[in-house]
Amino acid sequence: MTDYHDFLEEVLVPEDLLQKRIAELGAKISEDFQHSDQLVLICILRGGVMFLTDLMRRISVPHAVEFMAVSSYGAGSRATTGQVRITLDLNMNIHDKDVILVEDIIDSGHTLSSVLDFLAARKPRTLNVCTLLDKTERREVHVPVRYVGFQIPNKFVFGYGLDLDELYRNLPFVGVVNEEKYRQSLKKGNDQHA
Repeated sequence: MTDYHDFLEEVLVPEDLLQKRIAELGAKISEDFQHSDQLVLICILRGGVMFLTDLMRRISVPHAVEFMAVSSYGAGSRATTGQVRITLDLNMNIHDKDVILVEDIIDSGHTLSSVLDFLAARKPRTLNVCTLLDKTERREVHVPVRYVGFQIPNKFVFGYGLDLDELYRNLPFVGVVNEEKYRQSLKKGNDQHA
């Protein structure tokens, strides 16, 4: 496996800044839902797990946790057409509950828009979005986002739950991939295994 240092362009959001902002988001959610007895955090797998884990520890009001997995159809791993299929559905009935959808990153908005429509059909009391990263310049579909960790430029990022070919989710920071160096490291790795 290639060392991520070989293709890390920059650390976009360092660990200390991540944790500080997550604490702020947790405090704001706790304040906004201090009177809710039915708060549910729904995490979109797999990228949002690390964010959810840290965020839920910073929310002081009682809350349930649920998971969903979705797949988007598109041309390549970084493009989606908005055709979304639910591959793991909720176990819990969210009717008349306060729901916060926890996302790792939003870019075009197509997938999130479909998921919000899907959840809204189940008639929650409230439905809000909390995302760690928001690439607003990539947005093609308007989606209402109430809680945002960081607005980021249109760069290819990884770490802190975001994968790079299913690897490196465990990194404690968000980094930017130097795509040319990454391709070279993959080629070098393939050549060594040939």
